[in-house]
Amino acid sequence: MGIKRKAREFALQILFQREFDKSKELRDIIAQFVQNFDVDTDVGKMGSKIVNGTIENLDEIDSKLSGVSRNWSTSRMAFVDLNILRIASFEILYMEADTPFKVAIDEAIELAKKYGSTESASFINGILDQLAKQKEA
Repeated sequence: MGIKRKAREFALQILFQREFDKSKELRDIIAQFVQNFDVDTDVGKMGSKIVNGTIENLDEIDSKLSGVSRNWSTSRMAFVDLNILRIASFEILYMEADTPFKVAIDEAIELAKKYGSTESASFINGILDQLAKQKEA
């Protein structure tokens, strides 16, 4: 598994953990995770970049996700699906030079297959496809 995929998994685990304790500092969550799971330095750096970028742009990301997800507000989404969508949205909206949107979508689908429910992959694919179309327009 490549560094970028591991970084996305790292980011998903950090963002998921954050859902349960938003009072804890993000840097503390990351530091504790890195220490407990012996995270590779490159994976930790790239994963932290994804986590921090996602959190810094969270309001805009969630707004865009709500705008393209029919009948689903972000508050109704499963935490795993929501955070996979947030990571991919960050990559699509803010890291296009580093990650083409098709790669971001494919990687999100792979994360959904591994960590989500049986419906997660198609749900995530549909929403991210709409987001990418909206960005291209």
